[in-house]
Amino acid sequence: MALSPGWRAFAPFPVNGRGALRKAVRSSGLPLFPWGHCPWRGTGSFLDPEMKAFLEENTEVTSSGSLTPEIQLRLLTPRCKFWWERADLWPHSDPYWAIYWPGGQALSRYLLDNPGVVRGKSVLDVGSGCGATAIAAKMSGALRILANDIDPIAGMAITLNCELNRLNPFPILTKNILDLKQDKWDLVVLGDMFYDEDLADSLHQWLKNCFRAQRTRVLIGDPGRPQFSGHGIQHRLHKVVEYPLPEPTRLENNGLTTSTVWEFQP
Repeated sequence: MALSPGWRAFAPFPVNGRGALRKAVRSSGLPLFPWGHCPWRGTGSFLDPEMKAFLEENTEVTSSGSLTPEIQLRLLTPRCKFWWERADLWPHSDPYWAIYWPGGQALSRYLLDNPGVVRGKSVLDVGSGCGATAIAAKMSGALRILANDIDPIAGMAITLNCELNRLNPFPILTKNILDLKQDKWDLVVLGDMFYDEDLADSLHQWLKNCFRAQRTRVLIGDPGRPQFSGHGIQHRLHKVVEYPLPEPTRLENNGLTTSTVWEFQP
């Protein structure tokens, strides 16, 4: 999906386009949203009806143009009103969750192709966004899943995306997990999170703590952003797999051609 010029000027990731996404994430102090820790389950009864209607009206269900055609997602596309509207007319926090970013695509593809990585295991998806990687983990047999995103609207979108894929919604945490006491997870996955130097430093330290305390396996998806490829974490990574991106995703992301899954080995 192609984002327009208004998005490009402010987005934390390299994209083409304009519209609702306009402000960079303030990584020096990611906000904690008021909903807190919400282990949502069931069929979406927690959703505010007006917000649910807003999301359904202003996103499009799509499964094309990505590495994972098996997964349906509600995303912003050129057929959506707010793709073209001025960014300041979007009435909520910036909809980063409405884009299926390349790192998340690679992680999701890898989990779908290698279900043994998650089958019967506990999985934490950090910066879950649209929830695609958590959904891929669920499809591949993960026993316990937590999707984490600081935007509570992303939590609603994730639940809608679970329902699209005929999955019971899994728990969602809408706090900055880097500030919380660490739980035990078999696998932590995070895609497209290394877009800012300060955030990259915080993530690096947090991932080291996860590994040292719990021997947690960590998989990172990234298409080669400079904040990631130039970070010191590179010395602790093992390339797992690299995927060529579909042409629509290349066009949407300023010509990025591949996305890679890395294993963190501190």
